Amino acid sequence: MTASEIRALFAVASRPEVVSLAGGMPYLAALPLDVVGGSLERLVAERGLVALQYGSGQGDPGLREQILDVMALQKVHASPDDIIVTTGSQQALDLVTRVFVDPGDVVLAEAPSYVGALGVFRSYQADVVHVPLDAEGLQPEALREQLEKLRRDGRRVKLLYVIPNHHNPAGVTLSAARRPEILEIARRYGVLVLEDDPYGLLGFDGDPLPAIQSLDSDGVIYLGSFSKTFAPGYRVGWAVAPHAVRERLVLASEAAILCPSSFSQLAVSSYLSNHDWKHQVGVFRELYQERRDAMLDALDDLLPSASWNVPQGGFYVWVRLPAGLDAKAMLPRAVTQRVAYVPGTAFYADGQGRDHIRLSYCFPTPERIREGIRRLAGVLDAELEIQSTFGPGMGPTPAFGMGRVTGPSDSPSPDLT
Repeated sequence: MTASEIRALFAVASRPEVVSLAGGMPYLAALPLDVVGGSLERLVAERGLVALQYGSGQGDPGLREQILDVMALQKVHASPDDIIVTTGSQQALDLVTRVFVDPGDVVLAEAPSYVGALGVFRSYQADVVHVPLDAEGLQPEALREQLEKLRRDGRRVKLLYVIPNHHNPAGVTLSAARRPEILEIARRYGVLVLEDDPYGLLGFDGDPLPAIQSLDSDGVIYLGSFSKTFAPGYRVGWAVAPHAVRERLVLASEAAILCPSSFSQLAVSSYLSNHDWKHQVGVFRELYQERRDAMLDALDDLLPSASWNVPQGGFYVWVRLPAGLDAKAMLPRAVTQRVAYVPGTAFYADGQGRDHIRLSYCFPTPERIREGIRRLAGVLDAELEIQSTFGPGMGPTPAFGMGRVTGPSDSPSPDLT
């Protein structure tokens, strides 16, 4: 077990003089805190003896019913009995990996992939094998080729881990056309799909796409969370799984924590019952779209030497650095200039990503975002000047990169997998 690169940043990035474009923290000041506070007061007064007591290992039945309403926006097929409430979707990741993965098993993950998932897979001694992304998400042909190669090599593949909507860190969304194709490939090779969807409701244009789980409720475990659409401090997430799998997830959860927090669950349930949560999601979407636009404008104006994707939702812009720059080596110098980002190496299991950085626009104000990009541009200019004076160092590793438009980009080179 090793510390994540994001965790190591928090001590520095939280200082007020540093513009942090690193952490993906929701902008909670946009919540109606008076409504939330009043809901908590009523909860303690009316149901305090239940909220402060032990609860069910599977989660509160009333909240599980409400989760069905949340998932209906993405056409997830389930009953309350199919849902297990977890301590954030991070615990759900851990439970699924504990149940399915033995040391040496292969977990397929997008390249790049969520740093928290990579840490879980590593802790259970899984061998993470990456499959490249492009502007439409996971590449089906690359997935097929990787699975065929692993089969020839006699490797046992347990999970395909995907973040289909507004990917962390790459910002892309798996296209509607590719979803059934990816699922069919996984079926053909007998691989369970683990669909992690914390950002699905935070798209900026139109309705969310149907979940992969909506196409096959038996071949997919779906993970959701209230951390991005309500409040991460409650630590309430969930998993939707076929019955036999759900039973084992409940047993694993009870062994780990006995039961998820009754107070947190009932607080979320009270919020969903007494507040127009769909309107609140709309408020977040508008706010994050404004901040995304501020970041893209600042990048266009101040970092013309770099390239990046244009996310249609979520929290992140994935930036490719000019040739020869090393995001990980550059980070201490960036922090010295009072700006923080996450180097791309955090999102790979195999050392790739030195030529990329993840920038988060969800928390800083538009003015702070522009100031952060201005400071970052100064760091890049200094690095490029050193490079021009002393010559280039090691070139960038091949990695997923896109231009400033939403159309398809060049695919990563085959050695990514």
